[in-house]
This record gives sequence, structure tokens and C-alpha cells, in this order.
Amino acid sequence: IFWFVLSVAMASGTALIYDAEMTTHKLLWSDPVCDIEVPERLSSSYEQLKRYHLVERCVHVPAREGSEEEILLVHSSEHLELAKSTQMMNEEQLKRVSGNYDAFFFHPNTYRCARLAVGATLQLVDAVMSEKVCNGMALVRPPGHHSQRNAANGFCLFNNVAIAAEYAKLKYGLQRILIVDWDVHHGQGTQYIFEEDPSVLYFSWHRYEHQEFWPSLKESDYDAVGLGKGKGFNINLPWNKIGMGNSDYLAAFFHVLLPMAFEFDPELVLVSSGYDSGIGDPEGQMNATPEVFAHLTRFLMQLAHGKLCVILEGGYHLKSLSESVCMTVKTLLGDPVPQI
Repeated sequence: IFWFVLSVAMASGTALIYDAEMTTHKLLWSDPVCDIEVPERLSSSYEQLKRYHLVERCVHVPAREGSEEEILLVHSSEHLELAKSTQMMNEEQLKRVSGNYDAFFFHPNTYRCARLAVGATLQLVDAVMSEKVCNGMALVRPPGHHSQRNAANGFCLFNNVAIAAEYAKLKYGLQRILIVDWDVHHGQGTQYIFEEDPSVLYFSWHRYEHQEFWPSLKESDYDAVGLGKGKGFNINLPWNKIGMGNSDYLAAFFHVLLPMAFEFDPELVLVSSGYDSGIGDPEGQMNATPEVFAHLTRFLMQLAHGKLCVILEGGYHLKSLSESVCMTVKTLLGDPVPQI
């Protein structure tokens, strides 16, 4: 019965959202911390999808700008106004404002790109929730999971996935949303936003190394499980060494995430899909191959009647990133998962 249901669900298609304008956000000065967040992360992933003839198999959904009201679901008006003000700044002013944040840079087009990233994510949620498609992927930048209510952080201006969760609750009355963050960094922004919220189950695995690895926070450890009503709805799996491979990732899913996810029984699954957890990435220094992302995706397709939205976060080795994106999209499309 399960395979029959899955194959029927597949018939409704996979959305792909990409807008080349999001490649215009780029670093204008020299900064060794930020210089890996390049426009090619997006364009090379999309080119690889085209080479594998995956773009034409997907349902094209246009991006749009997220509205100010949508951004304010998660962020403060001060944060929004500051981001807006950077559109008219010169390079010197942009550099000065960027310096107020940990690992972030502004370009005159950053605000527009960040609004497109939010809007693209919400377009994906709408396409999935209205059953125009079964699932999908949004290729966006700047990424989102480090940004906090009142601050840009770690290449992230607006928290795309957090905004999507609040939007889905508001528009579709959802009461249980699962966010799976397989980026190699802890999405502390997402954790802070939902730590008292039992309607969002947040799972993050991340390189930690006993708090030595960025963002080097005590609250990224395994004992941060949420606060108040949200206690028990925050799951951190900190990796205390590098070189984790496919079997480690599969074990984390089988033994930690999936038992809790099936018990939680989400109505929608959002993935903060960072591929810096993949092989070759200078940030993660892990050994998981692109094929493992096909398997992780397939497991998540068994939840929420297949309602799965995958949103790009990090990933800084262009070949590893683009292959992993393709593996994810192929699986969303219902192709058989490759052997690991």
C-alpha cells in the first residue's frame, strides 16, 4: 500500500524555483570569511540540473518578492528597515554596516535578493500546500538559517525557512511543522525563533567540536532541547569530530530524527538544505557523498503525506553542491535512489 500511495503522490509533480537575479548579491571587497558565499553556488547548481535534464521534468514556479508583512512574521521592523536602507549605500557604507554583523556582507542588491529568497520559499510552500505539486526545491540566496529576529548572521539576512513555517501556520492553519536542518552549521537563528514553540519540531546536526566550531555556542549542544512549552521540540546533534560519512548520517536519521519525526506526525516538512555537510566542502570537512542526500530526501518523503519543501542553505564546494542538489531533485521526482 505504501508504495502505491507514494507513486500516486508522485504524479502531482515537483516544483523547482530559481531566479537568476539572486546571483547579483555578491561581495564587493576582500573578506576571507565571506568570500566562499559566491553567486556561482546558485548558477552552477542550476546548470547541473539542466545538464541532467531535471529542470524540464520539474514544474516551473516563478519566484516573487516576499512582502514586508511576511518578513515581519519573524523579524523586527528595525531589522527590516536597516536592510532596506542598504539599497542606496555606497561601498564604504555597505562595508561599515556589514561589519556590525558576524560573517555577513551587504551589496546594493542584497535586500532585493533576500526578499526574492523569502518569496521563492513561500511560493514553494503555496505550491505544495495547494497540491499544485507534491514537493519541490527552492534554489535561493542569501541563505537564512543563521539570521535572527533582529540581526543578519552567517551569510543570512532573512530566515527563509522560519518565515515559511510561520506563514504556513497562518495561511493553512498548520499545527505541526518539522524543520530538518542538514546544513553543517547550527541554524541558531531558527532555534531561537522556535525554541518556545511546540508546533515546530526543529532538528539540526552540525559540526560542533566541543564548541570550537562556528557559531561556537553553548546552546548548539545536545542539551538545548527547547524552553517552556517548546521543551522537547528542539533536537541538536552536535558532531564533535570531522569526517562523518554516509553511515553516520543514516544512523542519525534512523536512530534520532525519524523516530521523533514519525511520532510528531508533521503536516509539512521544511528542509534547511545546506550541502556543506557533503564531501569536499571546506566548511564541513565531512565525507558524506551526494548519494546520501537522495536517501535522506526519500526518508522525509514518507512524512506529511509527502509534503516536502527543500530550501537551499549553505554549500561551498561547487561540484559537491551541484551533484547533491541534483540527487535531491531526482529523488523528489520519484527516481530510484542510488546505491550508497
